[in-house]
Amino acid sequence: MLYDITHRTTYGYGSDVSVAHHLAHLHPRELPSQQISDFKLSVEPAPTVNTEHVDYYGNTTTFFTIGNPHDRLVATARSRVRITPPLLPNAARTLAWQQVRDRCASDVLTPDSEVGEFRFDSPNIARRPVLADYAAPSFPKDRPLLEAIVDFNGRIFRDFKFDSRATTVATPVDEVFKKRRGVCQDFAHLAIACLRSLGLPARYVSGYLETLPPPGKARLIGADASHAWFSVWCSGHGWIDADPTNNILPGDRHVTVAWGRDFSDVSPLRGVVVGGRGHSLGVSVDVARVAE
Repeated sequence: MLYDITHRTTYGYGSDVSVAHHLAHLHPRELPSQQISDFKLSVEPAPTVNTEHVDYYGNTTTFFTIGNPHDRLVATARSRVRITPPLLPNAARTLAWQQVRDRCASDVLTPDSEVGEFRFDSPNIARRPVLADYAAPSFPKDRPLLEAIVDFNGRIFRDFKFDSRATTVATPVDEVFKKRRGVCQDFAHLAIACLRSLGLPARYVSGYLETLPPPGKARLIGADASHAWFSVWCSGHGWIDADPTNNILPGDRHVTVAWGRDFSDVSPLRGVVVGGRGHSLGVSVDVARVAE
């Protein structure tokens, strides 16, 4: 599938900001199943500094500074991305989940132990025995890892309700677990916390999902939104994505932008400003399939 993606972020500050520094994770990643043919980030007012670099996790990031007084910021990222469905292994033939756990905890450097850093706590995710207990029914002894992940993904989908008013970007995993409701970011954090509590490496993925309108209805421009899911390490096959919000393993409708330990590593746009009186935020995302 070929997509044109527009992600527009608008900040209003109420009064002039004298200087602002921002870091953006808006450039989709190049992957075997994802190719980027075009990307442009435009910022109004024009930055006085604008640099691009690759972070620790391999994400392309943009740092920019606006050094002139302004009471409004508009950042618009436009991408053209081609997606092909990733090749997934036979779930029943993947290694038992405990074998993967033990390989990733080894003190001998291997591809498995190298990803072991994703087994530990991160700024927004803490391991808890109660989370290991919640995940445990999906992970009986010797169950193939991907079979367990598919089952676990479905349980979150069934047990938790999507509710955009139930949480904020700062809501902790413990509260999401208690409320049994939240949004895609919450469900990704919850899944990662559960898997890490079992000793498995898991990471947070940010990106986009093409949404389909109800039958007979036209697409609404800007109605799509940023999306989030998780990846788990599967020995011999690498990282495998899972989307608990929709109970699927992502295919050709998910666009990967960045990954890290949790949301704090991949926030689409964050920054520090001097001045202003509070602020308002508006985000519009459009994922449009391109006819070929």
